[in-house]
Amino acid sequence: MKGPFVSSNAEKMNVRLFKPSLGQEELLAVQDCFERSWIGLGPRVNEFENAWKAFLGCNEAIALNSATAALHLALAVFRFSEGKKVLVPSLTFASTATAVLYNRLEPVFVDSDPITLGMDLSDLDKKYDRDCVAVMPVHYAGHPVDMEKLVPWARERKLKIIEDCAHTSGSEYKGTPLGLWGDISCFSFEEKKLMTTGDGGMMCSNDVDLLKDVRAMRWVGIDKDNWKSAQAYTDANKDAMHWFYELSVLGYKYNMNDLAASVGIVQLGKLPEMNQRRSEILKHYMNGISNDSSILPLLPYRPDQYAYQIFGVRTPNRDEFIIHLKSRGVATGCHYTPLSLQPLFREFASDCHYIEEEINRCVTLPLHPDLTDSEVEYVLEGIRDFCRS
Repeated sequence: MKGPFVSSNAEKMNVRLFKPSLGQEELLAVQDCFERSWIGLGPRVNEFENAWKAFLGCNEAIALNSATAALHLALAVFRFSEGKKVLVPSLTFASTATAVLYNRLEPVFVDSDPITLGMDLSDLDKKYDRDCVAVMPVHYAGHPVDMEKLVPWARERKLKIIEDCAHTSGSEYKGTPLGLWGDISCFSFEEKKLMTTGDGGMMCSNDVDLLKDVRAMRWVGIDKDNWKSAQAYTDANKDAMHWFYELSVLGYKYNMNDLAASVGIVQLGKLPEMNQRRSEILKHYMNGISNDSSILPLLPYRPDQYAYQIFGVRTPNRDEFIIHLKSRGVATGCHYTPLSLQPLFREFASDCHYIEEEINRCVTLPLHPDLTDSEVEYVLEGIRDFCRS
């Protein structure tokens, strides 16, 4: 237990929705970068990549400055013809679909499964046509998509699979880590995620050749780890030619730096403990709302199986519920406005009627490893007050 429970007569708290869990260890890791005077793309990035490969069990992992960058490059490596289509969920952060636009492709929005809010596989099948080249399942809130069904469906249609793992790190589904089901997976280390580097992402695959150009693509086209055709220059006088590089692919400024990677190395070591704390909080929430039929869990949460980034509920009075909790100092959110409703994607809008209606009942509640038991109970007391009113 993290602290004593509070009653409805307790003083008002301010409870954050999300919060990175950082300590002295992260500060010391950053200090080490300062002392070495190496804060850009350097050895800590490579160390973090190797640690992540061991953690996930993949053959290649490349650190980037965001999951948005990872999603962009994940599509880019396939060099799809302009105008081809990519199947994405409507209920996801913008980056899943903007990555499609970055590559001059067309997003096709798929409705949500009513129970898990992940991709509705029946709607996925309806939305598919022969112009589709890839599918991007999102493990929404950390709950797995039915990958054992999606993968053979996609393979039969020769679709590439890019797993958006922004909400998950450290979960297995049916014996396989989330992130190893598709061709490429993309993880997020933004400050609200299960672990953080401030901002950052990781792009992973078991196909090393598939990602062979990504180290250059993340650093304006330069890959100094691999001299490639420069051997003719360097064999004769490699010491004098240490400065040499070639540009052979179009690149971006997407690299992670050593400051972020040093934090990531520490956070990765803490991840199992942080995920365990999240599971404890989820159980506390679930027990606290189990007796009220007007407040239902957002998903079929399984905290003993999966790590969740988002905890939320469904209520028919969403806006009143949000205002009530705000009056008590409890931060809430709504993740997300379906992309099929966003002006940017209006020309690509397709029928996602279930989630476009259901999102009006969905509320995100505070969840982070530093949340105390007394804060969770304070949130639950606010929910009980709302249900009694």
